Formats: sequence, structure tokens, C-alpha cells
Amino acid sequence: MKRAVSISIGSGRRDKVLQMQLLGQTIQLERRGTNGDLAEAERMFGELDGMVDAFGLGGTDLGLRVADRWYPMYSTARVVRRVQRTPVVDGTGLKVVLENRAPRLIEEQLGVSLRGKRVFVLTAVDRWGLSHAFVQAGCDCVFGDLLFSLGLPFVLRSEAAIQNLARVMMPVVLRLPFHWIYPTGSAQEKRTPAYQRYFEQADIIAGDCHYLRRYMPERLPGKILVTNTTTEEDRAFFAAAGVRALVTTTPVIEGRSFGTNVMEAALIACVGRSQPVDYAHADDYFDFLAQLLDQARIAPQVQELS
Repeated sequence: MKRAVSISIGSGRRDKVLQMQLLGQTIQLERRGTNGDLAEAERMFGELDGMVDAFGLGGTDLGLRVADRWYPMYSTARVVRRVQRTPVVDGTGLKVVLENRAPRLIEEQLGVSLRGKRVFVLTAVDRWGLSHAFVQAGCDCVFGDLLFSLGLPFVLRSEAAIQNLARVMMPVVLRLPFHWIYPTGSAQEKRTPAYQRYFEQADIIAGDCHYLRRYMPERLPGKILVTNTTTEEDRAFFAAAGVRALVTTTPVIEGRSFGTNVMEAALIACVGRSQPVDYAHADDYFDFLAQLLDQARIAPQVQELS
């Protein structure tokens, strides 16, 4: 049996272990949270190196891919520095290949024409494929990267602005301690609603599930949310807020959608890939993943909540 383990610096409350059939293989998926403890995550990676088929890095990223440029995240590089034998992925591959398929499902399964729809993307730099797909579909997009990542009271409204922001800010921001720019551990459970008007003005809201739960207002009647790494508790929370539909960019398995890092690790574990994944020089890796996704029939999933 294959084994893919996601070690996350997020909350341990979201841990899960299950077995599934994938690409003709039985694979065990595991998610292990360290509650924001980077040293513990580093220890676990080192301890399991060579004993599992693939690692996922959760709750953070190895870097961010904006358009065709890769920006390494120096503040979390030490977490995986002891890994020598097992390939490590952070979900970037699935974000590039899979997330840009989600908007089409909104049209096909919910009967919503995207052209002219108002879309609020909480942070586009870590959801570039999804953001680009909404722009290509003719949506009126607002990007909240400055609001949520830097605490600045401004939004961006074009892909060019996001690319310029990434070129100027990412080399600096990604050297900062990770907990300064993203909630970790128990901080992920806190509710601090903010920037309510951007949520309320949007027809579709897309972004990290932790960010959504932390910042969204109490009520979002009729909205469509596009996110990932959801649990049954998250789904109940969104339903209570009046959300119309929840689109998860990976499929729901036993009541939850696993993070892109888990599913990407599962795919490469199943086919026995042992060489390291280098997102900065991906070559044909994304095409390779696209073929695996098609073979495994893995696609975003739409759940109507109200």
C-alpha cells in the first residue's frame, strides 16, 4: 500500500487518516498538524523521510507561482531541509492545473454565466490559476492581497497589478516569519471579520478556507464560495451563513476536501515518482500532473448548500 503524508503547520484539530483507491492503487492519506510549531514539522519530516512515498507540506508553501515566475518562501524552507529521499510537494502543481477548472463548473453545474460577475479573490498570489481563470471568463475581479497579507487598505483590480506586486514585494515578504503573514495553529480558529463590503459586493468569493472563516461576515446569503481543505464543520458553518454553493477545488472524500498538497502527494506516490519536484524549473511536470488528474478523474466539486 502506498502512503502519502501531509505535515502541516496548521491546527491538529483538522487531522485525518483514510485509505482510498487511486490510479489502481490503495493509498493511505494522512494529514498531521503541528499547531504552528515549525520545529516539530521539521522533526517529523526528518523522521519519516524514506519511510513514506510522498510528502505534502501543508499550512504553508515552498513558494508562490505567479504567472510563470516562482518566488521561493525562505521563511519555511528549513521545515523540509532534512528531507533527502522522499519527494515533497506543497500543492502548487494542483493549483496550476486543477484550480483553473473550477470556474467552468460554476457555469456548467450551477447555471451561472460568469461574464460580468463580481468575484472577490482574497489573495491572488497563492491562487494564480484560479484568479486567471476568472479573469479569462470575463469576471469583474477584485483582489485582496494587500488587505489580507499586508494589512494595507487597498484592493487590486488587474492581473498586471498582481504581477507587479509580486515582483516588488514577494522577494521581501517571503523572507518574513511565516506567522506574520498567515495564521498558524490555534490562530486559524479565530474569527476577526473585516472588509465586509468587499464580501457583500461580490457574487463569488474565492480564497483559502482559513481566511474565509476568519474574515467573512456572519451572513453571506446567496454567495458562491470557491475554496479548499474543507471539513464537515466548515460546510455547516458556510451553510449557516446562507452560502448558496461551495466549490472545492479537490473532491470531497469522507466528508472533507483535502488540501492540494495532500492530493498532489497522493498522485505522485501512486505512480512511484521518486525524483524531487522543483517548481522553479517545472518543465513538463504540470503536463504530467494534468494527465494523472484526467486518468484519476479528479476534478473540482460543487456542493449546493441552500
